[in-house]
Amino acid sequence: MGGDFTGKDQNFSAGIYAMAAKDIFDLLRSQQYSQLDLKVSCSFFEIYGGKVFDLLAKRAKRRVLEDGNNVVNVVDLKETPVLSVASVLNAIKDGSAVRTSGQTSANAHSSRSHAVFQIILRSARGKLHGKFSLIDLAGNERGADTSSANRATRLEGAEINKSLLSLKECIRAMSTNAGHIPFRASKLTQVLRDSFIGDKARTCMIATLAPGQNSVECTLNTLRYADRVKELGPDAQAAPPLENNNDLAYLHQSLRSQGEEEENQEMYNFSPSS
Repeated sequence: MGGDFTGKDQNFSAGIYAMAAKDIFDLLRSQQYSQLDLKVSCSFFEIYGGKVFDLLAKRAKRRVLEDGNNVVNVVDLKETPVLSVASVLNAIKDGSAVRTSGQTSANAHSSRSHAVFQIILRSARGKLHGKFSLIDLAGNERGADTSSANRATRLEGAEINKSLLSLKECIRAMSTNAGHIPFRASKLTQVLRDSFIGDKARTCMIATLAPGQNSVECTLNTLRYADRVKELGPDAQAAPPLENNNDLAYLHQSLRSQGEEEENQEMYNFSPSS
């Protein structure tokens, strides 16, 4: 989400964060919004091991509390005023430099935390007008990827999986209009509560897929996970469920056919059918 990597260096100017910031500042300068005189600030925090750390305040530990109006707040979270896309990118760069990362057998630079970057719009008097929450979720940890890791890394992976499962259960509950939505099951779902509820809340999930044949199961699980998000919102239509056996066979057959046609290719191009 932050941008392309070249070795350990990341080009933040080419990522979703930068594109979102550019659109926001362009709109604020437009005739439709310029008269509102909105002020822009940003915050950046990570959720690691079930705890919240402020990435713009030297990774200070923060508490997550719910007020009398059932609004969840990250207490003392630093908001940095920003005046341009460049200042947003500087904040992202500073926060990313202290974000928790590590090494697994699957990834030499694996994110070990969920990161939440927020762009906040307020009136001149400080009243909240709107907020964009851009969440970079740590990837689901398979046992095969952490089998050779130390105990600390395995515990990190277990915590990541637990929070992702909690998010999935919340999405499932909302998509089926369940009477209870378990937002309190993890810190991740707790802080993202206001991103899901409310008539004006809108959610978009971007899934990263691995096109290799040995990643078919992970690809299908990721598609199922993201498919649920399409069912959120007041105007959303429930999508037909992905059938395990048929879809799995289709993916295997698609990748096998491409492999026969392009025997020398190590990676395969995959486009899921709509």
